[in-house]
Amino acid sequence: MNGIYAKTLNKFAEFKRDERGSQTLEWIGIAAVIVILVGVVSKAFSGGEFGQTLVKKFEELIEDIGSGG
Repeated sequence: MNGIYAKTLNKFAEFKRDERGSQTLEWIGIAAVIVILVGVVSKAFSGGEFGQTLVKKFEELIEDIGSGG
């Protein structure tokens, strides 16, 4: 019984130290954040009140930059 317990603990410790695939998970997380941001920006510019306000603020900013002040 102790032998099975020791083997099981060793396997769990081995899985804990194994870092294969961790970089892939990081890239998947980054990709998910980008997809969410693109979706939010797309929704914002699709014509809702928030989108119109955002577009208006961008236009004001561009006008301020273009007029030098």
